[in-house]
Amino acid sequence: MSADPLPVSAPAAQGVDAAGVHAFLDALEAVPDIEPHSLMILRHGKLVASGWWAPFAADRPHLLYSLSKNFTVTAAALAEADGLIDFDAPVISYFPEFAADVTDPRSRAMRVRHLASMASGHEGETVDAAYARDPAEPVRGFLLLPPDRDPGTHFAYNQPNTYTLGAIVQRVTGGSLTAYLRPRLLDPLGVGPTGWVRDRTGREIGFSGLYATTDAVARLGRLYLDDGVRDGRRLLPEGWAARAARPHIATAGALGGDQRQDWDQGYGYHFWMSRHGYRGDGAYGQFCLVLPEHDAVIAATSATERMQDYLDLVWRHLLPAFHPAPLTGRDAQDAALRDRLDRLALPPAPGAPVPPGRAADWSGAVFAPEGGACPDQPTLTGAAVAAGPDGGWTLTLTDRGEPLPLRLGDAPWTVAGEPVPAAVSGGWTGPGTLAVDVVFLETPHRLRITCSLADGTFTAHWLTRPMPPTRLRRLRSPMAQGLSSG
Repeated sequence: MSADPLPVSAPAAQGVDAAGVHAFLDALEAVPDIEPHSLMILRHGKLVASGWWAPFAADRPHLLYSLSKNFTVTAAALAEADGLIDFDAPVISYFPEFAADVTDPRSRAMRVRHLASMASGHEGETVDAAYARDPAEPVRGFLLLPPDRDPGTHFAYNQPNTYTLGAIVQRVTGGSLTAYLRPRLLDPLGVGPTGWVRDRTGREIGFSGLYATTDAVARLGRLYLDDGVRDGRRLLPEGWAARAARPHIATAGALGGDQRQDWDQGYGYHFWMSRHGYRGDGAYGQFCLVLPEHDAVIAATSATERMQDYLDLVWRHLLPAFHPAPLTGRDAQDAALRDRLDRLALPPAPGAPVPPGRAADWSGAVFAPEGGACPDQPTLTGAAVAAGPDGGWTLTLTDRGEPLPLRLGDAPWTVAGEPVPAAVSGGWTGPGTLAVDVVFLETPHRLRITCSLADGTFTAHWLTRPMPPTRLRRLRSPMAQGLSSG
């Protein structure tokens, strides 16, 4: 966590009705396909509610997926203020070594601002094509893919836009995004350690891959809400927040489906317009909601594919909880909310101790993938169960030849920091079946393993699948290991 905690206030003192927060928590925990990990609510600059669903914890970083983009575009804004980037300059001008190869007029007409607004002119995602076109230099690969339309005329959510924007920042500053942001933004904001995945070029990838605490997300949201000023010190260029948070291109219908209301409101500079305020978000429910009309910020992490449903619950329950003036006589309600937030926990996976008389059958049992391979995690090739001298059990998975031991304990969740931060829950659901859930604590990912003693096989199923697929030991922040995505 940050060494400089956010200022804390009772909800009622900031006009927040604890009953509305309770209603939101009730609704959130009632949806089976939403697994909440953390929640922070700021009102009038004060932290009025915060909680982490155990085994998740406040001091652990969490993979933000596309919420990483909001840190990347903030770095671009700072580089513009330093005179290093011009949002109206052609993208190719920052990569003159590619100029002879990039001949398509639309590619050459692409401006930096088009990258920031997802308006490069391509009609769809090009990340795989860009890396395939030039694995050693994805920027060149991207620029060699001619846009389908004139830049600035069409929205398409496209990772190479952000990758290229981040590459420009890293080129003009001579270092990583983190190195540029740390003294200018992260340290002044009070953001603790972060980690950012790099690719084979050595760049931090920008469009995803940032691991940071929910506290860091809340601080970024508060900075944008306050027009870039923190404690009287201007950290972002004056007017940048308004510039980033206004629609630069229409998005209605761009992502398909008829239940995406909060993705149909327009796109700014790496911020989505919402039915209320604006936001950064990342896959599987990583949110930074900025609500100027309520002087509020909501930061949250979770594991869900039902992101619109999550936002609907915020609008339905939390917005009515914001009142224009302090509420009186609410000490008991505020205390009850604080108590609940302190006790948040994910329900453990079902399971019991090894059935009587079956310990000898299970100890030393080995399992192969059912059907010869695990479709959800093809690199997972084996599993083994072993009894420990203390009466405990260990399930060891083999992934790309690397063992991943997972301890089964008596607690609802057995937490380990190495070889990867993970929590294990579950047990025997019958004499011949062991079912275990593995939550990778720095990510929104849970893996369900089921071992069948009768046929010596196991299955593995992701509740939320890592993007891109990766080995299990890499499901952690790279800050301690120097991991890359290659």
